[in-house]
Amino acid sequence: MPKMKTHRGAAKRFTLTGSGKIKKNKAYRSHILEKKSPERKRNLRKAELVTSADERRVRRMLGLQ
Repeated sequence: MPKMKTHRGAAKRFTLTGSGKIKKNKAYRSHILEKKSPERKRNLRKAELVTSADERRVRRMLGLQ
């Protein structure tokens, strides 16, 4: 069996934290920003962790399992 290839799109979007959790940036920050409040745009800047429901799928795409 050949090695599993890393999903390059996923590799650009997700990073691992020191404790092994998966970090991602939030969506809805790229366009149509005039109607979004400054508070909402400010909160979209912050990164967040991938939910436990999606973590297994993302790990497989990153070649970690």
